[in-house]
Amino acid sequence: QVQLVESGGGSVQAGGSLNVSCAASGYTATMGWFRQVQGKEREGVAVINRDGFARYADSVKGRFSTSRDNVKNTLYLQMNSLKPEDTAMYYCAAGPAGSSTWETPSFHKWEYIRWGQGTQVTVSS
Repeated sequence: QVQLVESGGGSVQAGGSLNVSCAASGYTATMGWFRQVQGKEREGVAVINRDGFARYADSVKGRFSTSRDNVKNTLYLQMNSLKPEDTAMYYCAAGPAGSSTWETPSFHKWEYIRWGQGTQVTVSS
């Protein structure tokens, strides 16, 4: 079973930037970044298939960018122009390994079967 470990995150003032990474212990197909604020539903932020096609939530378009290095089995999330409402626990997730490399990545969290432990991002005003 693939394990996912996030790193990065932390605290930054509004307008600043942060990077988070997710190291996978093995092969992954579609991967995604999700975030959750306590008491609220976990929501998709950015998802990417193995071929590198990415989709973004409307709330982060133009500010966040996700990429992956399939040789290093690592997923990245570059977050720019951060806002206080971006404050959340950020999780990376992986879909089934048997999925095609070109499938359109989904924002449905139930389609992801492996999750990291999360990393906190806090943006102060």
